[in-house]
Amino acid sequence: MQKDTLTYSETGYFSKLICDYLDQDKNVHPFYHRFPSLENFGAQIEEKKASFTEASRKVLVASLQAQYQHITISETTQDNIEKLGDSTSFTITTGHQLNLFTGPLYFLYKIIHTITLSRKLKQQHPTYDFVPVYWMATEDHDFDEINYFRFKGQKVQWNREDGGAVGELSTEGLDVVLDLFKTQLGSSKNAIQLVTLFEEAYNKHDNLADATRYLANELFAPYGLVIVDGNDKDLKTMFAPYVQRELFEEVAHKEVTAQTVGLTQLGYPEQVHPREINLFYIIKGIRERIIRDGDDFIVNDTEIRFSEEEIQSELASHPERFSPNALLRPLYQEVILPNLTYIGGGGELAYWFQLKTCFEAMEVPFPMLLLRNSAMIRTEKQKAKAGALDVSDKQLFLKQNELVNLKIRAISNIDIDFSEQRTYLKEHFEAMHAIAAETDASFIGAVRAQEKKQLKGLDNLENRLLRAQKRKLKDQVQRLVDLQNAVFPLQSLQERNTNFAEFYLEFGEGLIPALMDGLDPLSGEFTIVTL
Repeated sequence: MQKDTLTYSETGYFSKLICDYLDQDKNVHPFYHRFPSLENFGAQIEEKKASFTEASRKVLVASLQAQYQHITISETTQDNIEKLGDSTSFTITTGHQLNLFTGPLYFLYKIIHTITLSRKLKQQHPTYDFVPVYWMATEDHDFDEINYFRFKGQKVQWNREDGGAVGELSTEGLDVVLDLFKTQLGSSKNAIQLVTLFEEAYNKHDNLADATRYLANELFAPYGLVIVDGNDKDLKTMFAPYVQRELFEEVAHKEVTAQTVGLTQLGYPEQVHPREINLFYIIKGIRERIIRDGDDFIVNDTEIRFSEEEIQSELASHPERFSPNALLRPLYQEVILPNLTYIGGGGELAYWFQLKTCFEAMEVPFPMLLLRNSAMIRTEKQKAKAGALDVSDKQLFLKQNELVNLKIRAISNIDIDFSEQRTYLKEHFEAMHAIAAETDASFIGAVRAQEKKQLKGLDNLENRLLRAQKRKLKDQVQRLVDLQNAVFPLQSLQERNTNFAEFYLEFGEGLIPALMDGLDPLSGEFTIVTL
Protein backbone atom coordinates (compact mmCIF):
# COMPACT_ATOMS: atom_id res chain seq x y z
CA MET A 1 0.00 0.00 0.00
CA GLN A 2 1.24 3.47 -0.96
CA LYS A 3 -0.44 6.79 -0.36
CA ASP A 4 -0.25 10.29 -1.79
CA THR A 5 -2.16 13.36 -0.68
CA LEU A 6 -3.63 16.59 -2.02
CA THR A 7 -5.16 19.48 -0.13
CA TYR A 8 -8.94 19.51 -0.34
CA SER A 9 -8.86 22.82 -2.21
CA GLU A 10 -6.50 21.31 -4.82
CA THR A 11 -9.05 18.64 -5.71
CA GLY A 12 -11.67 21.17 -6.78
CA TYR A 13 -14.45 19.02 -5.29
CA PHE A 14 -15.00 20.74 -1.94
CA SER A 15 -16.94 23.90 -1.12
CA LYS A 16 -15.44 27.22 -0.07
CA LEU A 17 -17.02 26.81 3.37
CA ILE A 18 -15.26 23.49 3.96
CA CYS A 19 -11.92 24.73 2.60
CA ASP A 20 -12.16 27.86 4.76
CA TYR A 21 -12.96 25.72 7.81
CA LEU A 22 -9.95 23.49 7.22
CA ASP A 23 -7.80 26.61 6.86
CA GLN A 24 -9.32 27.87 10.16
CA ASP A 25 -10.37 31.07 8.41
CA LYS A 26 -11.48 33.68 10.95
CA ASN A 27 -14.84 34.09 9.18
CA VAL A 28 -15.85 30.56 10.12
CA HIS A 29 -14.76 30.74 13.78
CA PRO A 30 -18.19 31.87 15.12
CA PHE A 31 -19.87 28.76 13.71
CA TYR A 32 -18.00 26.03 15.59
CA HIS A 33 -16.78 25.38 19.10
CA ARG A 34 -13.29 23.87 18.96
CA PHE A 35 -11.26 22.93 15.91
CA PRO A 36 -10.45 19.18 15.89
CA SER A 37 -6.73 19.39 16.46
CA LEU A 38 -5.11 16.87 18.81
CA GLU A 39 -4.32 19.48 21.47
CA ASN A 40 -7.99 20.60 21.71
CA PHE A 41 -9.42 17.23 22.77
CA GLY A 42 -8.43 17.65 26.42
CA ALA A 43 -10.79 20.60 26.91
CA GLN A 44 -13.57 18.84 25.00
CA ILE A 45 -13.19 15.79 27.26
CA GLU A 46 -13.50 17.88 30.40
CA GLU A 47 -16.56 19.73 29.12
CA LYS A 48 -18.41 16.55 28.14
CA LYS A 49 -17.35 14.74 31.30
CA ALA A 50 -18.96 17.47 33.40
CA SER A 51 -22.25 17.46 31.48
CA PHE A 52 -22.95 13.79 30.74
CA THR A 53 -24.50 12.13 33.80
CA GLU A 54 -24.10 8.66 35.26
CA ALA A 55 -27.85 8.11 34.83
CA SER A 56 -27.56 8.86 31.10
CA ARG A 57 -24.72 6.37 30.81
CA LYS A 58 -26.81 3.64 32.45
CA VAL A 59 -29.71 4.20 30.05
CA LEU A 60 -27.35 4.23 27.07
CA VAL A 61 -25.62 0.97 28.02
CA ALA A 62 -28.93 -0.80 28.77
CA SER A 63 -30.39 0.34 25.43
CA LEU A 64 -27.34 -0.80 23.47
CA GLN A 65 -27.33 -4.19 25.16
CA ALA A 66 -31.01 -4.60 24.23
CA GLN A 67 -30.34 -3.54 20.62
CA TYR A 68 -27.54 -6.12 20.32
CA GLN A 69 -29.54 -8.88 22.01
CA HIS A 70 -29.92 -11.06 18.92
CA ILE A 71 -26.57 -10.38 17.25
CA THR A 72 -23.27 -12.14 17.87
CA ILE A 73 -20.68 -9.45 18.53
CA SER A 74 -16.95 -9.41 19.13
CA GLU A 75 -15.49 -9.24 22.60
CA THR A 76 -14.04 -5.84 21.71
CA THR A 77 -17.46 -4.42 20.85
CA GLN A 78 -18.99 -5.88 24.02
CA ASP A 79 -16.20 -4.32 26.08
CA ASN A 80 -16.78 -0.97 24.41
CA ILE A 81 -20.50 -1.06 25.19
CA GLU A 82 -19.73 -1.76 28.85
CA LYS A 83 -17.06 0.95 28.94
CA LEU A 84 -19.69 3.54 28.04
CA GLY A 85 -21.00 3.13 31.56
CA ASP A 86 -17.75 4.63 32.91
CA SER A 87 -17.23 8.37 33.30
CA THR A 88 -13.84 8.05 31.61
CA SER A 89 -15.25 6.77 28.30
CA PHE A 90 -16.32 8.90 25.34
CA THR A 91 -17.57 8.34 21.84
CA ILE A 92 -16.29 9.34 18.41
CA THR A 93 -19.36 9.31 16.17
CA THR A 94 -20.32 9.22 12.55
CA GLY A 95 -23.73 8.71 11.03
CA HIS A 96 -25.03 7.39 7.76
CA GLN A 97 -28.17 6.30 5.98
CA LEU A 98 -29.13 2.64 5.67
CA ASN A 99 -27.94 2.40 2.08
CA LEU A 100 -28.34 -0.97 0.40
CA PHE A 101 -25.12 -3.01 0.90
CA THR A 102 -23.50 0.13 2.45
CA GLY A 103 -24.09 2.29 -0.66
CA PRO A 104 -21.15 4.48 -1.77
CA LEU A 105 -17.58 3.79 -0.71
CA TYR A 106 -17.37 6.64 1.78
CA PHE A 107 -19.52 4.62 4.19
CA LEU A 108 -16.33 2.67 4.91
CA TYR A 109 -14.23 5.82 5.17
CA LYS A 110 -16.57 7.31 7.78
CA ILE A 111 -16.44 4.30 10.06
CA ILE A 112 -12.72 3.75 9.56
CA HIS A 113 -12.22 7.38 10.59
CA THR A 114 -14.03 6.85 13.92
CA ILE A 115 -11.83 3.82 14.63
CA THR A 116 -8.48 5.38 13.71
CA LEU A 117 -9.26 8.58 15.65
CA SER A 118 -10.31 6.55 18.72
CA ARG A 119 -6.96 4.76 18.59
CA LYS A 120 -5.02 8.00 18.22
CA LEU A 121 -6.83 9.62 21.14
CA LYS A 122 -6.14 6.59 23.35
CA GLN A 123 -2.43 7.06 22.67
CA GLN A 124 -2.68 10.76 23.56
CA HIS A 125 -4.98 10.29 26.60
CA PRO A 126 -4.23 6.79 27.98
CA THR A 127 -6.37 7.25 31.12
CA TYR A 128 -9.51 7.59 29.00
CA ASP A 129 -11.29 5.25 26.60
CA PHE A 130 -12.67 6.22 23.20
CA VAL A 131 -15.41 4.23 21.49
CA PRO A 132 -16.07 4.40 17.73
CA VAL A 133 -19.80 4.77 17.03
CA TYR A 134 -21.86 4.41 13.87
CA TRP A 135 -25.26 6.09 14.20
CA MET A 136 -27.74 4.36 11.91
CA ALA A 137 -30.21 6.80 10.36
CA THR A 138 -33.09 4.36 10.87
CA GLU A 139 -35.76 7.08 11.08
CA ASP A 140 -35.10 8.59 7.66
CA HIS A 141 -37.87 8.19 5.11
CA ASP A 142 -36.02 9.00 1.87
CA PHE A 143 -36.11 5.47 0.46
CA ASP A 144 -35.08 6.57 -3.04
CA GLU A 145 -31.73 7.74 -1.65
CA ILE A 146 -30.82 4.36 -0.19
CA ASN A 147 -32.43 1.65 -2.35
CA TYR A 148 -29.45 1.03 -4.65
CA PHE A 149 -25.68 0.80 -4.99
CA ARG A 150 -23.38 0.98 -7.99
CA PHE A 151 -21.16 -1.92 -8.97
CA LYS A 152 -18.86 -1.72 -11.99
CA GLY A 153 -20.87 1.14 -13.42
CA GLN A 154 -24.22 -0.65 -13.06
CA LYS A 155 -27.01 0.29 -10.69
CA VAL A 156 -28.12 -2.59 -8.46
CA GLN A 157 -31.54 -1.48 -7.23
CA TRP A 158 -34.22 -2.65 -4.80
CA ASN A 159 -37.68 -1.82 -6.12
CA ARG A 160 -40.53 -1.76 -3.63
CA GLU A 161 -43.07 0.63 -2.12
CA ASP A 162 -41.74 2.93 0.57
CA GLY A 163 -43.39 4.56 3.56
CA GLY A 164 -42.45 5.41 7.12
CA ALA A 165 -39.06 5.01 8.75
CA VAL A 166 -36.66 3.09 6.51
CA GLY A 167 -35.24 1.08 9.40
CA GLU A 168 -38.59 -0.65 9.81
CA LEU A 169 -38.89 -1.64 6.14
CA SER A 170 -39.15 -5.38 5.53
CA THR A 171 -36.23 -6.95 3.68
CA GLU A 172 -38.65 -9.09 1.67
CA GLY A 173 -37.70 -9.08 -2.00
CA LEU A 174 -33.98 -8.56 -1.51
CA ASP A 175 -33.34 -12.18 -2.50
CA VAL A 176 -34.18 -11.07 -6.06
CA VAL A 177 -31.58 -8.29 -5.81
CA LEU A 178 -29.02 -10.83 -4.60
CA ASP A 179 -29.72 -13.11 -7.56
CA LEU A 180 -29.02 -10.22 -9.92
CA PHE A 181 -25.88 -9.21 -7.99
CA LYS A 182 -24.54 -12.77 -8.13
CA THR A 183 -24.48 -12.71 -11.92
CA GLN A 184 -22.10 -9.73 -11.82
CA LEU A 185 -19.77 -11.08 -9.13
CA GLY A 186 -18.45 -14.29 -10.62
CA SER A 187 -17.30 -17.29 -8.59
CA SER A 188 -13.99 -16.31 -6.98
CA LYS A 189 -13.33 -16.75 -3.26
CA ASN A 190 -13.92 -13.04 -2.64
CA ALA A 191 -17.12 -13.12 -4.70
CA ILE A 192 -18.46 -16.00 -2.59
CA GLN A 193 -17.66 -14.03 0.59
CA LEU A 194 -19.60 -11.03 -0.74
CA VAL A 195 -22.59 -13.20 -1.63
CA THR A 196 -22.56 -14.76 1.85
CA LEU A 197 -22.34 -11.31 3.49
CA PHE A 198 -25.31 -10.01 1.49
CA GLU A 199 -27.33 -13.16 2.09
CA GLU A 200 -26.71 -13.27 5.84
CA ALA A 201 -27.50 -9.57 6.19
CA TYR A 202 -30.63 -9.21 4.10
CA ASN A 203 -32.12 -12.68 3.67
CA LYS A 204 -31.80 -13.62 7.35
CA HIS A 205 -32.95 -10.37 8.98
CA ASP A 206 -36.51 -9.10 8.85
CA ASN A 207 -35.99 -5.35 8.60
CA LEU A 208 -33.46 -2.93 7.14
CA ALA A 209 -32.18 -1.72 10.53
CA ASP A 210 -31.27 -5.21 11.72
CA ALA A 211 -29.76 -6.08 8.33
CA THR A 212 -27.58 -2.97 8.31
CA ARG A 213 -26.44 -3.54 11.90
CA TYR A 214 -25.41 -7.09 11.00
CA LEU A 215 -23.57 -5.91 7.89
CA ALA A 216 -21.61 -3.13 9.61
CA ASN A 217 -20.88 -5.41 12.56
CA GLU A 218 -19.47 -8.12 10.28
CA LEU A 219 -17.25 -5.67 8.42
CA PHE A 220 -15.90 -3.96 11.55
CA ALA A 221 -16.34 -6.47 14.39
CA PRO A 222 -12.58 -6.76 15.15
CA TYR A 223 -12.34 -3.02 15.74
CA GLY A 224 -14.93 -2.63 18.50
CA LEU A 225 -17.41 -0.54 16.51
CA VAL A 226 -20.62 0.22 18.43
CA ILE A 227 -23.75 0.71 16.31
CA VAL A 228 -26.56 2.91 17.66
CA ASP A 229 -30.19 2.90 16.55
CA GLY A 230 -31.78 6.14 17.72
CA ASN A 231 -35.28 4.78 17.10
CA ASP A 232 -35.42 3.56 20.68
CA LYS A 233 -37.99 4.39 23.38
CA ASP A 234 -35.53 4.62 26.28
CA LEU A 235 -33.13 6.83 24.35
CA LYS A 236 -36.03 9.01 23.19
CA THR A 237 -37.12 9.36 26.82
CA MET A 238 -33.76 11.00 27.57
CA PHE A 239 -34.44 13.43 24.73
CA ALA A 240 -38.07 14.19 25.66
CA PRO A 241 -37.34 17.46 27.57
CA TYR A 242 -35.69 18.88 24.43
CA VAL A 243 -38.63 17.75 22.30
CA GLN A 244 -40.92 19.58 24.74
CA ARG A 245 -38.96 22.81 24.27
CA GLU A 246 -38.92 22.41 20.50
CA LEU A 247 -42.70 21.94 20.41
CA PHE A 248 -43.56 24.91 22.60
CA GLU A 249 -40.63 27.31 22.18
CA GLU A 250 -39.50 26.56 18.59
CA VAL A 251 -35.90 26.92 19.74
CA ALA A 252 -34.23 25.44 16.67
CA HIS A 253 -36.13 27.65 14.24
CA LYS A 254 -35.18 30.85 16.08
CA GLU A 255 -31.54 29.99 16.70
CA VAL A 256 -30.76 28.29 13.39
CA THR A 257 -32.40 31.08 11.39
CA ALA A 258 -30.18 33.69 13.06
CA GLN A 259 -27.05 31.54 12.70
CA THR A 260 -27.83 30.89 9.03
CA VAL A 261 -28.13 34.62 8.33
CA GLY A 262 -24.58 35.01 9.65
CA LEU A 263 -23.36 32.31 7.27
CA THR A 264 -25.16 33.64 4.20
CA GLN A 265 -23.93 37.19 4.84
CA LEU A 266 -20.42 35.78 4.42
CA GLY A 267 -21.36 34.17 1.13
CA TYR A 268 -21.85 30.62 2.43
CA PRO A 269 -25.08 28.93 1.28
CA GLU A 270 -27.82 27.61 3.56
CA GLN A 271 -27.55 23.82 3.71
CA VAL A 272 -30.81 22.99 5.50
CA HIS A 273 -33.79 25.29 5.99
CA PRO A 274 -35.22 25.23 9.53
CA ARG A 275 -38.91 24.56 10.13
CA GLU A 276 -40.95 26.19 12.87
CA ILE A 277 -41.02 22.72 14.49
CA ASN A 278 -38.20 20.39 13.47
CA LEU A 279 -39.88 17.16 14.46
CA PHE A 280 -41.72 14.32 12.75
CA TYR A 281 -44.45 12.14 14.19
CA ILE A 282 -43.62 8.51 13.55
CA ILE A 283 -45.85 5.44 13.73
CA LYS A 284 -45.89 2.34 11.57
CA GLY A 285 -45.84 3.34 7.91
CA ILE A 286 -45.92 7.08 8.67
CA ARG A 287 -43.25 9.69 9.33
CA GLU A 288 -44.75 13.14 8.81
CA ARG A 289 -43.99 16.65 10.01
CA ILE A 290 -45.56 18.06 13.16
CA ILE A 291 -47.05 21.50 12.41
CA ARG A 292 -48.45 24.11 14.78
CA ASP A 293 -52.07 24.96 13.89
CA GLY A 294 -53.31 27.71 16.19
CA ASP A 295 -53.43 26.22 19.69
CA ASP A 296 -53.21 22.68 18.30
CA PHE A 297 -50.60 20.49 16.64
CA ILE A 298 -51.33 18.54 13.47
CA VAL A 299 -49.42 15.79 11.68
CA ASN A 300 -48.96 16.72 8.03
CA ASP A 301 -50.99 14.76 5.44
CA THR A 302 -52.91 12.85 8.13
CA GLU A 303 -56.03 13.37 10.26
CA ILE A 304 -53.99 13.31 13.46
CA ARG A 305 -54.47 16.38 15.68
CA PHE A 306 -53.38 17.12 19.25
CA SER A 307 -54.25 19.87 21.70
CA GLU A 308 -51.37 21.24 23.77
CA GLU A 309 -52.31 18.98 26.68
CA GLU A 310 -52.74 15.96 24.41
CA ILE A 311 -49.35 16.32 22.75
CA GLN A 312 -47.66 16.64 26.14
CA SER A 313 -49.42 13.49 27.25
CA GLU A 314 -48.42 11.74 24.00
CA LEU A 315 -44.78 12.75 24.52
CA ALA A 316 -44.82 11.45 28.10
CA SER A 317 -46.41 8.13 27.10
CA HIS A 318 -44.79 7.58 23.70
CA PRO A 319 -41.55 9.55 23.29
CA GLU A 320 -40.52 7.08 20.58
CA ARG A 321 -43.16 8.61 18.30
CA PHE A 322 -41.32 11.93 18.10
CA SER A 323 -38.54 11.90 15.51
CA PRO A 324 -36.04 14.74 15.01
CA ASN A 325 -35.44 16.00 11.47
CA ALA A 326 -31.98 16.56 9.93
CA LEU A 327 -31.42 19.76 11.92
CA LEU A 328 -32.50 18.39 15.29
CA ARG A 329 -30.96 14.90 14.97
CA PRO A 330 -27.47 16.22 15.89
CA LEU A 331 -28.88 17.56 19.16
CA TYR A 332 -30.54 14.20 19.90
CA GLN A 333 -27.25 12.42 19.24
CA GLU A 334 -25.28 14.70 21.56
CA VAL A 335 -27.88 14.42 24.34
CA ILE A 336 -27.76 10.62 24.49
CA LEU A 337 -24.03 10.02 23.78
CA PRO A 338 -20.90 11.06 25.69
CA ASN A 339 -19.62 12.32 22.36
CA LEU A 340 -16.55 14.44 21.61
CA THR A 341 -16.46 14.62 17.83
CA TYR A 342 -18.81 14.21 14.92
CA ILE A 343 -17.20 12.96 11.70
CA GLY A 344 -19.13 13.85 8.57
CA GLY A 345 -18.94 14.84 4.93
CA GLY A 346 -18.88 18.39 3.64
CA GLY A 347 -22.65 18.61 3.31
CA GLU A 348 -23.16 17.34 6.85
CA LEU A 349 -20.67 19.75 8.37
CA ALA A 350 -22.35 22.60 6.47
CA TYR A 351 -25.59 22.08 8.41
CA TRP A 352 -23.75 21.50 11.70
CA PHE A 353 -22.33 25.01 11.22
CA GLN A 354 -25.94 26.26 11.39
CA LEU A 355 -26.45 24.71 14.84
CA LYS A 356 -23.96 26.12 17.36
CA THR A 357 -26.27 28.71 18.94
CA CYS A 358 -29.11 26.17 19.04
CA PHE A 359 -26.90 23.90 21.16
CA GLU A 360 -26.03 26.83 23.39
CA ALA A 361 -29.71 27.67 23.87
CA MET A 362 -30.44 24.03 24.74
CA GLU A 363 -27.38 23.94 27.06
CA VAL A 364 -25.78 20.96 25.34
CA PRO A 365 -22.01 20.91 24.58
CA PHE A 366 -21.29 21.39 20.88
CA PRO A 367 -18.98 18.64 19.56
CA MET A 368 -15.83 19.10 17.55
CA LEU A 369 -16.56 18.76 13.83
CA LEU A 370 -14.19 16.69 11.72
CA LEU A 371 -14.37 16.35 7.94
CA ARG A 372 -14.43 12.64 7.19
CA ASN A 373 -11.52 11.07 5.35
CA SER A 374 -11.91 11.35 1.60
CA ALA A 375 -9.93 9.03 -0.60
CA MET A 376 -9.46 7.54 -4.02
CA ILE A 377 -8.37 3.93 -4.43
CA ARG A 378 -6.25 3.04 -7.44
CA THR A 379 -4.23 0.04 -8.45
CA GLU A 380 -0.49 0.03 -8.98
CA LYS A 381 -1.21 -0.47 -12.69
CA GLN A 382 -3.32 2.71 -12.78
CA LYS A 383 -0.60 4.70 -11.03
CA ALA A 384 1.94 3.42 -13.57
CA LYS A 385 -0.38 4.47 -16.43
CA ALA A 386 -0.62 7.98 -15.00
CA GLY A 387 3.17 8.11 -14.87
CA ALA A 388 3.49 6.92 -18.47
CA LEU A 389 1.01 9.57 -19.60
CA ASP A 390 2.86 12.19 -17.52
CA VAL A 391 -0.31 13.10 -15.58
CA SER A 392 0.12 14.38 -12.04
CA ASP A 393 -2.36 13.53 -9.28
CA LYS A 394 -3.56 17.14 -9.20
CA GLN A 395 -4.13 17.15 -12.98
CA LEU A 396 -6.15 13.96 -12.74
CA PHE A 397 -8.73 15.84 -10.63
CA LEU A 398 -9.39 18.39 -13.39
CA LYS A 399 -12.68 18.29 -15.28
CA GLN A 400 -12.18 15.96 -18.22
CA ASN A 401 -12.30 18.61 -20.93
CA GLU A 402 -9.76 20.74 -19.04
CA LEU A 403 -7.49 17.74 -18.56
CA VAL A 404 -7.62 16.72 -22.22
CA ASN A 405 -6.98 20.26 -23.45
CA LEU A 406 -4.07 20.62 -21.03
CA LYS A 407 -2.42 17.42 -22.24
CA ILE A 408 -3.08 18.17 -25.93
CA ARG A 409 -1.21 21.44 -25.51
CA ALA A 410 1.58 19.65 -23.67
CA ILE A 411 2.15 16.87 -26.22
CA SER A 412 1.30 18.75 -29.42
CA ASN A 413 4.16 19.71 -31.76
CA ILE A 414 2.50 23.08 -32.31
CA ASP A 415 1.68 25.70 -29.69
CA ILE A 416 -2.11 25.91 -29.34
CA ASP A 417 -2.21 28.77 -26.90
CA PHE A 418 -3.27 32.16 -28.22
CA SER A 419 -2.73 34.01 -24.93
CA GLU A 420 0.04 36.09 -26.48
CA GLN A 421 -2.15 36.98 -29.44
CA ARG A 422 -5.00 37.97 -27.12
CA THR A 423 -2.70 40.28 -25.19
CA TYR A 424 -1.41 41.81 -28.43
CA LEU A 425 -4.97 42.37 -29.71
CA LYS A 426 -6.14 43.95 -26.44
CA GLU A 427 -3.18 46.36 -26.42
CA HIS A 428 -3.99 47.53 -29.94
CA PHE A 429 -7.63 48.04 -29.09
CA GLU A 430 -6.69 50.09 -26.01
CA ALA A 431 -4.98 52.53 -28.38
CA MET A 432 -8.07 52.55 -30.60
CA HIS A 433 -10.29 53.27 -27.56
CA ALA A 434 -8.13 56.29 -26.76
CA ILE A 435 -8.32 57.58 -30.37
CA ALA A 436 -12.12 57.15 -30.44
CA ALA A 437 -12.51 58.99 -27.13
CA GLU A 438 -10.48 61.95 -28.41
CA THR A 439 -12.17 62.22 -31.82
CA ASP A 440 -15.79 61.11 -31.56
CA ALA A 441 -17.08 59.37 -28.41
CA SER A 442 -19.93 57.82 -30.42
CA PHE A 443 -17.39 55.44 -31.98
CA ILE A 444 -16.40 53.89 -28.59
CA GLY A 445 -19.26 51.36 -28.76
CA ALA A 446 -18.30 50.30 -32.26
CA VAL A 447 -14.67 49.80 -31.22
CA ARG A 448 -15.73 47.66 -28.25
CA ALA A 449 -17.97 45.54 -30.45
CA GLN A 450 -15.14 44.99 -32.93
CA GLU A 451 -12.76 44.04 -30.09
CA LYS A 452 -15.24 41.52 -28.72
CA LYS A 453 -15.80 40.05 -32.18
CA GLN A 454 -12.10 39.59 -32.89
CA LEU A 455 -11.36 38.07 -29.48
CA LYS A 456 -14.24 35.66 -29.95
CA GLY A 457 -12.88 34.75 -33.38
CA LEU A 458 -9.51 34.02 -31.80
CA ASP A 459 -11.20 31.76 -29.21
CA ASN A 460 -13.05 29.88 -31.95
CA LEU A 461 -9.86 29.40 -33.95
CA GLU A 462 -8.01 28.09 -30.89
CA ASN A 463 -10.83 25.62 -30.15
CA ARG A 464 -10.89 24.39 -33.75
CA LEU A 465 -7.15 23.77 -33.66
CA LEU A 466 -7.52 21.91 -30.36
CA ARG A 467 -10.22 19.70 -31.85
CA ALA A 468 -8.03 19.00 -34.84
CA GLN A 469 -5.15 18.00 -32.57
CA LYS A 470 -7.46 15.79 -30.52
CA ARG A 471 -8.33 13.88 -33.67
CA LYS A 472 -4.67 13.66 -34.62
CA LEU A 473 -3.67 12.48 -31.12
CA LYS A 474 -6.75 10.29 -30.66
CA ASP A 475 -4.95 7.31 -29.12
CA GLN A 476 -3.18 9.37 -26.45
CA VAL A 477 -6.43 11.19 -25.64
CA GLN A 478 -8.38 7.93 -25.32
CA ARG A 479 -5.83 6.41 -22.93
CA LEU A 480 -6.06 9.55 -20.78
CA VAL A 481 -9.87 9.52 -20.80
CA ASP A 482 -9.98 5.80 -19.97
CA LEU A 483 -7.66 6.32 -17.01
CA GLN A 484 -9.66 9.20 -15.59
CA ASN A 485 -12.98 7.41 -16.10
CA ALA A 486 -11.61 4.39 -14.22
CA VAL A 487 -10.88 6.40 -11.07
CA PHE A 488 -13.61 9.04 -11.48
CA PRO A 489 -16.74 7.03 -12.34
CA LEU A 490 -19.57 9.17 -13.69
CA GLN A 491 -17.05 12.04 -13.76
CA SER A 492 -17.29 12.40 -9.99
CA LEU A 493 -15.36 11.33 -6.93
CA GLN A 494 -15.06 7.56 -6.77
CA GLU A 495 -16.12 7.52 -3.10
CA ARG A 496 -19.50 9.04 -3.97
CA ASN A 497 -20.44 6.39 -6.54
CA THR A 498 -18.59 3.10 -6.26
CA ASN A 499 -19.58 0.40 -3.77
CA PHE A 500 -16.92 -1.25 -1.60
CA ALA A 501 -17.71 -4.64 -3.21
CA GLU A 502 -15.86 -3.60 -6.36
CA PHE A 503 -12.60 -3.39 -4.41
CA TYR A 504 -13.36 -6.25 -2.04
CA LEU A 505 -13.71 -8.47 -5.10
CA GLU A 506 -10.08 -7.68 -5.95
CA PHE A 507 -8.45 -7.21 -2.53
CA GLY A 508 -10.68 -9.27 -0.23
CA GLU A 509 -10.27 -9.14 3.54
CA GLY A 510 -7.11 -7.04 3.15
CA LEU A 511 -9.12 -4.02 1.92
CA ILE A 512 -10.24 -2.58 5.27
CA PRO A 513 -6.88 -3.09 7.08
CA ALA A 514 -5.10 -1.39 4.15
CA LEU A 515 -7.45 1.58 4.38
CA MET A 516 -6.93 1.70 8.14
CA ASP A 517 -3.20 2.04 7.52
CA GLY A 518 -3.56 4.56 4.71
CA LEU A 519 -6.07 7.04 6.17
CA ASP A 520 -4.74 9.46 8.79
CA PRO A 521 -7.59 10.69 11.04
CA LEU A 522 -6.19 14.20 11.54
CA SER A 523 -4.20 14.90 8.36
CA GLY A 524 -6.84 17.19 6.85
CA GLU A 525 -5.91 16.09 3.33
CA PHE A 526 -7.42 14.07 0.50
CA THR A 527 -5.71 10.69 0.27
CA ILE A 528 -4.92 8.67 -2.84
CA VAL A 529 -4.38 5.05 -1.82
CA THR A 530 -2.51 2.74 -4.20
CA LEU A 531 -3.18 -0.96 -3.63
